[in-house]
Amino acid sequence: MSDRSVYVIAEAGVNHNGSLALARQLVSAAAAAGADAVKFQTFDAKKLARASAPKADYQRQTTDQAESQLDMLSKLELPREWHAELKAHAKAEGIEFLSTAFDIDSLDFLAGLDMPFFKVPSGELTNGPLLWRFARLRKPLVVSTGMATLSEVEQALAVIAHAFNAESEPADLDEVWEGWTRPEWRRSLQGRVTVLHCTSQYPTPMGEVNLLAMDTLAQAFGLPVGYSDHTEGILIPVAAVARGAVLVEKHFTLDRSMPGPDHRASLEPGELTQMVRDIRALAVALGEGAKSPQPSEWKTRKAARQQVVLARAVERGQVLTRADLATARSGAGLPAATLWQLVGQPANRDYAQGDLYQP
Repeated sequence: MSDRSVYVIAEAGVNHNGSLALARQLVSAAAAAGADAVKFQTFDAKKLARASAPKADYQRQTTDQAESQLDMLSKLELPREWHAELKAHAKAEGIEFLSTAFDIDSLDFLAGLDMPFFKVPSGELTNGPLLWRFARLRKPLVVSTGMATLSEVEQALAVIAHAFNAESEPADLDEVWEGWTRPEWRRSLQGRVTVLHCTSQYPTPMGEVNLLAMDTLAQAFGLPVGYSDHTEGILIPVAAVARGAVLVEKHFTLDRSMPGPDHRASLEPGELTQMVRDIRALAVALGEGAKSPQPSEWKTRKAARQQVVLARAVERGQVLTRADLATARSGAGLPAATLWQLVGQPANRDYAQGDLYQP
């Protein structure tokens, strides 16, 4: 992720509802909105959740409450045979294809698709074995931190550093932490890991966004930060860019009224387009940070700033008093701040009221 631009991921996730045609439409909509990438989710429901696993509250509110999490996920799997077609369709539309893995077999499958980077989902941040395998693929990583404490984020980064530098999986966490004490292992994350602030609630209440945590992550680890958003609307992802996000991820759907766990907290295509447009405009508006006149300001600067003029007529050699001097917009002449140093000096020629003082 570059600190000079903002990478926008349009998160299709499971909003394909088990339909290849709908998945293709989501790819096209993401491309039309101007996103950099469209992302899905790849998992084997039976490996991801046991039959007894409960649904999250938001999932119970948006899907059949009598249905188990496993049954819900089984309907939302992205079949392996769809991936190549969706990737080709994304390429034809001029957008990157991404998908997030939630189990090792799915990750191994995605490794063969030559994606530009891998996204670690928030739920797997503390899944050391899977996280280690993510890092072992030697591709850049985008690590989401929903539900996490700062210490859990640090442990995840330590696991990634171990995978980048060690020969084999660690025997225990002590080995991971021992590696984390090495400055060169910590430095190995630079240029390879981006950390996303996230609140894993769909939709996220404004009072739980906590955008300042982006600053905390950046200061704690010295890595690029971004934001994975689950709020309603586009205000917060745009605000995240203003706070320094180099990557923004946002769920989208073709229609929020569709059945499924994530549609309600997703943008519709027109909103996604507006979000991308606003992010691109804001990224340009942020500029380089140096405080200096902009090219378009130079003529205004000359027209708007005041110079030293005579408040009343004076004769050559007359000692100037404060009452003799004033300022006015003149387009040229001595800057207004030089007025004070002229007080007590003899006038260098005759002046009429309103004349520009000439040195």
